[in-house]
Amino acid sequence: MHNSLQTDNNTENLNWYVLYTSPRAEKQVRDRIRSADMECWLPLHHTPRIWSDRVKMVDVPLFHSYLFVRSSPEQLPSLLKVYGVVRIIYYNGKPAVVRPHEIEAIKDFLEQSAGHPLLLGEEVEILTGAMKHISGKVRRIKKTYLVLYLEQLGATVCVRPANVAPAKRLK
Repeated sequence: MHNSLQTDNNTENLNWYVLYTSPRAEKQVRDRIRSADMECWLPLHHTPRIWSDRVKMVDVPLFHSYLFVRSSPEQLPSLLKVYGVVRIIYYNGKPAVVRPHEIEAIKDFLEQSAGHPLLLGEEVEILTGAMKHISGKVRRIKKTYLVLYLEQLGATVCVRPANVAPAKRLK
């Protein structure tokens, strides 16, 4: 039995294409495509998510409802049979081809932004506790806590790094 999603041995004919998925189904679609031995990439970034009782760092898709798949043009239509794939993204009447250097640029961006620690003077917002949603500037960075200056209160406070996020990332 031949699986219509299996990859060709000839990698010269493979291009990166963009698939549009059902909302919040990117990870499941990625896993289904990978289980068919096809190369698939879902760019994820680590970001704080706020619940009423806690803040958790989670991996979320960089592009909601989109993922990249490396395929031959002949195999591409068979991907529409994968549960969760809504459509193939087209450009000028043809499936949109993403050049390898563009994929690498996205990977480089994610790698650089993941290593971006908080910096002195950076504006952050407190995510939990009595001072939730108050922003302040980082004055000192210690191993287990940050010292923030809260201009609107004229006060200096200590908070755990997990309880703050850069203000520009939350907007």
